Amino acid sequence: MKHLFVSLLAALAVGIAASAVSAPAAVKYPHRIISLSPTATEDLFAIGAGKQVIAVDNQSDYPKSAPKTSLSGFTPNVEAVVAYHPDLVVISYSPKGFAGALAKAHVRVLLQPFAVTFKDAYAQMLQLGKVTGHLKEATALVARMKARIAKLVAAVPRKALTVYDELSPDYYSATGASIIGEIFKLFGLENIADAAPGAGSSGAVQLSAEYIVSESPDLIVLADTRCCGTSRATVSARPGWNTISAVKKGAIAVIDDSIASRWGPRLVNFVNAVASALRTTQK
Repeated sequence: MKHLFVSLLAALAVGIAASAVSAPAAVKYPHRIISLSPTATEDLFAIGAGKQVIAVDNQSDYPKSAPKTSLSGFTPNVEAVVAYHPDLVVISYSPKGFAGALAKAHVRVLLQPFAVTFKDAYAQMLQLGKVTGHLKEATALVARMKARIAKLVAAVPRKALTVYDELSPDYYSATGASIIGEIFKLFGLENIADAAPGAGSSGAVQLSAEYIVSESPDLIVLADTRCCGTSRATVSARPGWNTISAVKKGAIAVIDDSIASRWGPRLVNFVNAVASALRTTQK
């Protein structure tokens, strides 16, 4: 009996050891993340991965708690990035050789290029959630955004209206081939930039003051307020612009530059600003 008991214990020990060997290793999520993309920075903090972020680029000004540094996302320096000993670097732009140099330094790189649709933006949020161990939170964030945007759009009666979006005071404007264009499509707006000469399939095109005045858009969206001091007052004071429908009705939406140039959680703010301005056209 004693020998049988000892044999059973030995067999049990072997079984436990075998199970330990065959069990899948625990997933190791990054805990020293560097974000060289302002949008990725917003996404990471919105999904609860902020504590895993050790440094962000010099353009990442939101949220305020993000560990902003002098690192550049436009002209990134490999040595400067590696000095932080990151285990993941998120980028939206990759100059020649940058990603490869980081790979040689055994640093994982995640490229999330400029999103041109809501589908792209949501996919990037979910990707970051999966990579950082916050997929549940990312999924919830996307669901909240979709619900909020749908509610904002539904609250504004659809009318055949036109829109002009200003990216800079020299009249560069977002076209339908951009995520800003996607926002306008949600409301059924006709973007005057899409019919402009040279628009093509690019995300932006330079218009002329004469073209904008002649089109007399029903809604104007200003995305150059912080960078360039553009305001409702300065737009209204431009020669001939007082004849534009949007100016006469006061249907001018003012969007913070950082929101207009990113495709993160604050897309909801952009949609809300457009919705509010459209309600002005109904008065």
